[in-house]
Amino acid sequence: MSSAPAAEPEDPFVTHRGLLFTVAYEILGSAADAEDVLQESWLRWDGVDRDRIQDPRAYLVRIVTRQALNLLRSVSRRREEYVGPWLPEPLLTTADVADDVVLAESVSVAMLTVLETLGPTERAVFVLREVFDVPFDEIADAVGKTPAAVRQIAHRARDHVAARRPRVPVDATEHDLVVERFIAVMNSGDVQDLMDVLAPDVVSVTDSGGLVRHAARRPLHGADRVIAFLRGSIAKLDVAYSVVPLRVNGMLAAGIRVGDDLAAAVSFAVEDGRITRVFSVANPGKLAGLDAEAPLSR
Repeated sequence: MSSAPAAEPEDPFVTHRGLLFTVAYEILGSAADAEDVLQESWLRWDGVDRDRIQDPRAYLVRIVTRQALNLLRSVSRRREEYVGPWLPEPLLTTADVADDVVLAESVSVAMLTVLETLGPTERAVFVLREVFDVPFDEIADAVGKTPAAVRQIAHRARDHVAARRPRVPVDATEHDLVVERFIAVMNSGDVQDLMDVLAPDVVSVTDSGGLVRHAARRPLHGADRVIAFLRGSIAKLDVAYSVVPLRVNGMLAAGIRVGDDLAAAVSFAVEDGRITRVFSVANPGKLAGLDAEAPLSR
């Protein structure tokens, strides 16, 4: 009896696709741009002599990083001209992303917003070193710098991020409890009860791209202003709204539905049992990707 033919080994690009997407997304903050990077990277990978590649994973990460850096530099001006605040494109993720604490923090909207304050090379170096633990010499090849320069960039980027990231780490359970309270209060219709959920110095940022009426085009500072804005916005609605839980970027978030449509995806930063930052993405183009879970991995 003849044995069955051996299965063909899976292409390394397919094997590492989740990792490659995550690298591109963390550098770019856009799922659509990350997919464009993966398509371009696949074309380059398809033309390579595989027998000459000793470490396909490292080679693919290098290709993706270079493509992501090139694209990030080209879209920087577009983001500067964006109407209102620019926030990362939200991703629908599975609950198990939170099991990897480093991954969950690195893809959180709060962290990606901090990464927006880095220059392109600093951002790529920070992501590769702090999230994926890529050796300095491999990062140097990917970003076109010497290993010594990469070490300096990594140190500078780490200090920059440390000064701007949430002050107190919050575990997923505490975060979820606070967000569940927010959702319950919003559905009750008495938004004044949010005084017990929002920190007094809460900051609310909305990304509508100038495409949504009544959306705040500047950050709102303070619980009183945030609540007053929410009350005014709800009063202007002529259809029913509901707030539903979503798992966005590894954390529990809130989806605001107006009628049958998802009008916003709202992520949060939590400290000391209260919400300190509200990140609302209402740009319809950025909500389009919330119909399928994103493959994030390290």
